Amino acid sequence: MELTLQEKLEALPKQPGVYLFHDSSGKIIYVGKAKVLRNRVRQYFHSGSDGRPQFEMLVARIADVEVITTATEYEALLLENNLIRKHKPRYNVMLKDDKSQPYLRITNEPFPRVFLTRKIEQDGSKYFGPYSDVHYMRGLVQVLRGMLQIRTCNLPLTEEGVQKGKFKACLEYHIGRCNAPCIAVESKSQYAERLRDFTSVARGKGKEIVGRLRDEMESASDALRFERAAQLRDWLAYVENLSRRQTVLSTEPVDRDIIGVAVQDDDGALVIMQVRGGRLLGRVAYPLKHVLDLPEAEVLENALRLYYAQSTMPDELVLPIEPANSDVLFRWLKEQAESRLDIRVPERGERVQMVDLAKRNAELQLSEILQARVKRERIPASIEELKRHLSLPHLPREICAFDISTLMGEQKVASMVVFKNGKPARSEYRRFKIKSVIGQDDFASMHEVVKRRFGRLVAESGALPDLVLIDGGKGQLGAACQALNEVGVKIPILGLAKKLEEIYLPDEELAHNLPKTSSALRLLQQLRDEAHRFAITYHRHLRDKEAMHSELQDIPGVGPARRKKLLIHFKSMQRLAQAAITEITEVHGISPALAEKIHNFFLDARSNEK
Repeated sequence: MELTLQEKLEALPKQPGVYLFHDSSGKIIYVGKAKVLRNRVRQYFHSGSDGRPQFEMLVARIADVEVITTATEYEALLLENNLIRKHKPRYNVMLKDDKSQPYLRITNEPFPRVFLTRKIEQDGSKYFGPYSDVHYMRGLVQVLRGMLQIRTCNLPLTEEGVQKGKFKACLEYHIGRCNAPCIAVESKSQYAERLRDFTSVARGKGKEIVGRLRDEMESASDALRFERAAQLRDWLAYVENLSRRQTVLSTEPVDRDIIGVAVQDDDGALVIMQVRGGRLLGRVAYPLKHVLDLPEAEVLENALRLYYAQSTMPDELVLPIEPANSDVLFRWLKEQAESRLDIRVPERGERVQMVDLAKRNAELQLSEILQARVKRERIPASIEELKRHLSLPHLPREICAFDISTLMGEQKVASMVVFKNGKPARSEYRRFKIKSVIGQDDFASMHEVVKRRFGRLVAESGALPDLVLIDGGKGQLGAACQALNEVGVKIPILGLAKKLEEIYLPDEELAHNLPKTSSALRLLQQLRDEAHRFAITYHRHLRDKEAMHSELQDIPGVGPARRKKLLIHFKSMQRLAQAAITEITEVHGISPALAEKIHNFFLDARSNEK
């Protein structure tokens, strides 16, 4: 009799291993590893244990769990890698396939062929890459094959077939581009040595080999083999020209990969800046899927495992932060490398600048991914995320935000800004003077403004927004909710407290915290900051206007009507104070004599300040 899911959870072992979650159809939807299977797997089913939305969705779909025990956590990581690549589970972080970036393939044959390919086959062939500059690699492979005399034919060469004379030399042999292993002119070991030279040059480690070929060119010239010497000269010039085109990113002649990661909501981007011999060979970029609310360290761990499971390992790896499970991950990465691997998480110096460059490239790549999605779906991801996080009944396409600005209880003003589809709708911005509140009372001021705004909308049968954002915590939110109740308006409303970026909802005691990488949080922050900017701008305008009014009152002959005209014309006291007499007379109703009096008033004021 088959065990139920609950019974399987009770029987979980306390060993390291891999767990596989299945849905009701038996499909694997998530694969994970654990140091202690019993503790890790049971965490998913404890209420409030994780709180991340994607795990809530995952757990809701789990119908069965399968575990595979291993001797160590490291063995669990190896098994997890294989199972993720095989099953591509729905809820695991995944690198999207990018068909634009080729690999260098060395076939699994007695006399291997070398060529670029975009398809990886599990037939024992070796792969190097991926490479971002296709034109560069295509030219390099073509030149290296001729220079190092690597075969280009598709003949099924075997040592037995070569010994029996089954093959004939082709034109490539007669023009000096191949050493004809097909007719035993070159042995298998000699061919393998040339192949090693090929991969060394292709990976940016061919200085000694290029030097050796330059010596061969000179020897051929001395021996009067001018055709071979000219051939080598042209090939070497081409390789050097390709190298000169590459940007020098470091003074150290080291092969390194510089990693950049950017995450927003369920999308991410992994960028690898490939530096070979100190020169920037190019960058490869991969979109990341299923990263919703995961810590950046965990995203980085998964991305590194997925990428280097099928990519060439450099001599040095430069990371932006320390990834999750770094001890086990670093051990695995070093075992993937053909030579000693140095892993750095820099805090200062040249490598920090490199990481910043990779980060900017990752952010650019992510921006392109998100823009393509908005163009395709016509709904910004931030709006969808806001609806999901706050369980809103509708997409918040139109959001209005309120902010209060005051200084020592004087000149109390408020602002309202409106965003539609995630963008400012400036024609619908409004600003208010607080009329009924005495002293500095932000709660009462918020109550007044919200009541005035929505009371007017109700009276005029105006359209209501999908969401209201209040700049502040529980107090400001409570005052706004009371105002909405008094005018009979029921719409979603929230408060955003600036100190910890906490979100408060009506009738909920605890605050909500959205992930820092959430586009929903960024949208709310933009709204809040724009409302604050608009309120501060209005507040300063009123302050300047009042200061100008009071100062102009001290000038004989400048009454209320003329003060108003001067305010309208010059717009600020500073501009008026710096104006010439002729500029002041341009104001209607200001005579040259009065203009001189105004000019002298400000001139005397500046003299007194000195």
